Amino acid sequence: MTQLYEEAHLKQLRPYLAECCVLLKHNDAFPLDKPCDIACFGNGVRNTVKGGTGSGEVNSRYFINIEEGLISAGFTITNPQWSSRFAPFIAKAKEAFRQEIKARAKAEKTNVIIASMGTVMKEPEYDIELDLSAQAAIYVLSRISGEGNDRTDSKGDYQLTDSEIRDILALDEHYGKFVLVINSGGPVDLTPVLSVNNILVLSQLGVETGHALADILLGKQNPSGRLTTSWAAYKDYCDFTEFGNKDDTRYKEGIYVGYRYFDACGRKPLFPFGYGLSYTDFETNIKKIKVIKGIFILDLMVRNTGNTSGKEVVQIYLSAPQGKLDKEVKSLVAFKKTRCLKPGQRDELVISFNITDFASYDTEKESYLLEKGRYVLLLGKNSEEVTPVGVYRLDQDFVVRKARNLFGNPDFDDYKGEIKADYDVSGLPVEKIDLSEYETQTVSYDHQGEIYDCLRELSNEELAYLNVGAFDPKGGLLSIIGNASQSVPGAAGESTSLLKHKGIDNLIMADGPAGLRLAKEYIEDAKGRHAVGSAIPEGILDVMPKIVKWFMTRKPKVKKGSRLFEQFTTALPIETAIAQSWNTDFARLCGDIVGREMEIFKVDLWLAPALNIHRNVLCGRNFEYLSEDPLLSGKFASAITIGVQAHKGCGVTLKHFACNNQETNRYANNSQVSERALREIYLKGFGICIKEADPAAVMTSYNLFNGTHTSESHALTTEYLRDEAGFKGLVMTDWVIGVGMLTKDPKYPAPNAAKEAAAGGSLFMPGSKNDYEQIIAGLKDGTVTREQLMINATWLLKVTERLHEK
Repeated sequence: MTQLYEEAHLKQLRPYLAECCVLLKHNDAFPLDKPCDIACFGNGVRNTVKGGTGSGEVNSRYFINIEEGLISAGFTITNPQWSSRFAPFIAKAKEAFRQEIKARAKAEKTNVIIASMGTVMKEPEYDIELDLSAQAAIYVLSRISGEGNDRTDSKGDYQLTDSEIRDILALDEHYGKFVLVINSGGPVDLTPVLSVNNILVLSQLGVETGHALADILLGKQNPSGRLTTSWAAYKDYCDFTEFGNKDDTRYKEGIYVGYRYFDACGRKPLFPFGYGLSYTDFETNIKKIKVIKGIFILDLMVRNTGNTSGKEVVQIYLSAPQGKLDKEVKSLVAFKKTRCLKPGQRDELVISFNITDFASYDTEKESYLLEKGRYVLLLGKNSEEVTPVGVYRLDQDFVVRKARNLFGNPDFDDYKGEIKADYDVSGLPVEKIDLSEYETQTVSYDHQGEIYDCLRELSNEELAYLNVGAFDPKGGLLSIIGNASQSVPGAAGESTSLLKHKGIDNLIMADGPAGLRLAKEYIEDAKGRHAVGSAIPEGILDVMPKIVKWFMTRKPKVKKGSRLFEQFTTALPIETAIAQSWNTDFARLCGDIVGREMEIFKVDLWLAPALNIHRNVLCGRNFEYLSEDPLLSGKFASAITIGVQAHKGCGVTLKHFACNNQETNRYANNSQVSERALREIYLKGFGICIKEADPAAVMTSYNLFNGTHTSESHALTTEYLRDEAGFKGLVMTDWVIGVGMLTKDPKYPAPNAAKEAAAGGSLFMPGSKNDYEQIIAGLKDGTVTREQLMINATWLLKVTERLHEK
């Protein structure tokens, strides 16, 4: 039976879901006046995707698919047999897919679970007769991706199948009221179907996905989302950079990621960053712009000039001068969403930003620098439709912050933009930027770690246990996929409880980011708590032999003296969808919902939000991330963090720090990135969130960057994170296991627990006997000092005290 908290959370979410949806094309055929006879096509009608696969899968009590959502709203589906006839095509493709996974695992000499993680079956070709007798029609194009593998630029994945193209075009030709609905966590190549009159990016919205579409079709909600990633044919993205390489991936594009690249090379995406239509129209006017000590303050008025209620997104971009440093044509510097405006209604907004937050990094001067010259302020509907609204002059170079080059050099030079900014600003007055009262900051790298006195009394063995996650020597492979916690069934892991007798509590951690991931049910008896069924994500269970799947998911009888408990949680929209709302209040609400459920189920740390950059649209885990833009990513991560941590005893874990931008060989792939690109693109969002929201923890990524595992990089986890960004929480690794992690004959080794501890990481997760032994060995051979273990443990205790404060 649905619990009150579940009902309350879904009720809070539903009015916002249309804000996550992006209307790409619209010809006034929608919204519909009332429910009607509707023909439904596409795998996503019945097999709607609520979110991606892997650690981000959330065990909600139920899920409303599109078929159910339309029927619930009063629609009559005229062709339910279409989905039934499609089922055999799916079944046949799934069986072939299972055999393919097993064969690959055998060939690579790896575990089938590891081989299957994130590997997604391509949509099959089919031939089913179309129903052309309804009053309206939809085609639901579904795609899914997940942790462990990347997408491919092939039919049935990034590209549409021939069957999909054929039917979508035929339906648009026949029906006056037809909409192509995209139920995907990321872009697809819409080139073959651009003639379709109505296209909606529904995305993947969690439990209420089906209801959300019905609300939009009927005009109960107006889609007001904007893209957070540029959509294009794959060939039109940056074609000289690298992606999906086994060993080394060179980020040759430098700072030119997403819309920055399209601006710099002159290519046009199908739909640009920030793009989105509405059922209504808006007019935005700048009333006044003030600049005080480098802080820009814009007063704007937005009016609904159409006939339907809706919300508008205001986007502000800045074009910086081309000096010694190569610059992007423009970058997003601020944004804001209006309240819901009725026809004719107005909203007055105040938007501000500090220009010093957008300084470029000069590796020669080892400083963040604003170069002298002309700065053009742009009001945008999206990254392509921008209008100059102000011109500002900086008379001399200004050093914002003196830092230090920390991250080494890749074996290439960054790409430099081919096209430079050239905006017509005639008629706009030029105002001076006065930074005379702003003092240049200098980063101090003399970080001295604090040590709690109680830790000096512990043995080396006890300190080693504090520096690794709590482990079950018999836990094996299950630890990596969300079942390592001994206290909360289905939670991802925890810190050690071996020192509770000395007053040191443990921390319980659960996966995210599309909600709180726990086992659906558990049995409590005299021996403890035991998950019912499996905490393994369904996407992995699908490739297991039937007998193994039955064994893993069976529901044992509740014996006398035992009790059965439920742990159903709310499946939120995927993070990309949350960011597509461009509404940080909604992001804060999502965090608030997670925080409440953490309180209910006694979870201390949520392993989210995730804010890696959408560097390449084929990254299998992009659905867990927010955007191709670092400002947008940082602001939404901040809002989610604030929502969670408003609940006493609840903390977030920012992940994956950093450059986790592909899943191919993710455990041992070396991201080669320039110092400037790291700072301006890949680390910036983390810095914003740390400054604005004070997250409790940060999780490093599996990959290496510039030859060093992120978890083993003192420059990253101490000098940048603590000295530069001011982070005051604990640093943990991603879930590192030994079995099946590395590909055959890897170029780079697996991360080492002693080296991670030496770099300043507090927890090597999920923890194993081998990790513990590595630290003990590291103490003996000098890899890590006892003092460093105490410093790391102090950070752990500080966060534990913060979250367990009475």
